[in-house]
Amino acid sequence: MSARIDPAVVLAEPVFAGGRSKPFAELTAAEVAERAQELRDVTGWGPTAKVGSVARAWGELARTMEERGVAIVGELDPAAVSERAERLWVVPPGGSLL
Repeated sequence: MSARIDPAVVLAEPVFAGGRSKPFAELTAAEVAERAQELRDVTGWGPTAKVGSVARAWGELARTMEERGVAIVGELDPAAVSERAERLWVVPPGGSLL
């Protein structure tokens, strides 16, 4: 993983959830759990095997949100969110898909 990414950048990153794109900070606990399940459902073998680790990261985020009683991602500690950004693929590993 690369150096920690600016939490403000991570929290502002658009993520598709709930039928639309919105800033990562605005994702609800339910949307995070739904994203984890969606990714688990498409995890397979070969090229889709990597999806499993991303699904696990989203599942961990959902559990963290539940344990801490937060309603949206933006209520979590920004540094903790930033540390997870690449594992969640909110920010692609290495910072770019290009």
